Amino acid sequence: MMNIEVIEVAGLSVDLIRKPIKNLHIGVYPPAGRVRVAAPPAISEDAVRVAIVTRLGWIKKKQREFAGQAREPERLYISGETHYVFGKPLRLTVRPMRRQGARIELEGSDRLVMTVPHEATTAQKAGWLSKWHRDQLRERTAPRVEKWANRLDIPEPRWGVRQMRTKWGSCNPDKDLVWVNLDLVQKPLQSLDYVVLHELAHFVSRRHDDVFLGVLDRHMPTWRQIRADLNALPLSN
Repeated sequence: MMNIEVIEVAGLSVDLIRKPIKNLHIGVYPPAGRVRVAAPPAISEDAVRVAIVTRLGWIKKKQREFAGQAREPERLYISGETHYVFGKPLRLTVRPMRRQGARIELEGSDRLVMTVPHEATTAQKAGWLSKWHRDQLRERTAPRVEKWANRLDIPEPRWGVRQMRTKWGSCNPDKDLVWVNLDLVQKPLQSLDYVVLHELAHFVSRRHDDVFLGVLDRHMPTWRQIRADLNALPLSN
């Protein structure tokens, strides 16, 4: 069971998470460069603070990188906007209609058409598109979970889609559950493949150890480049 507290170190607000691991781990996460430390219960808070100060230069560098990373423009859901679906830029066309509800569909190779009521608000259009995104991502995630579970020779876990601020995916082997980030619907499909494999590899080894890395290396030799390309893509606003 994890114990989470917030500590202040050298002007940084740090999430300190206590969990049953062997070594202390420091992470810096997008979009705002939040700092999180995972530490075993036996390590004192003073030792945690020393570790953070020792890595302060690296932490600040990562935060600067996130601050300078491109952000997607604010969406108004009007005709002419560019929206990305699995890495492909699509020009949005909004068509008014008299009846209630909404219809969203691909038209040709480069157009996304949203047919909505005349009086539809920006928030409503955002909600309809989010639901469409979720359906698209679920459709493409299902066969990938099945594929990687079979290749890793593990039982196919339960899985779902949700919005996450700091991770592309997460898993809980104890609950037989995997989550993928809704934002992956905008990224190239190879990113989704990598994230699903990454999370399912934790059913082979829970830690990012040699066993875990060996799974990735065997089944996706280019995973490091795919991960780097994914993390370099614009962040959600």
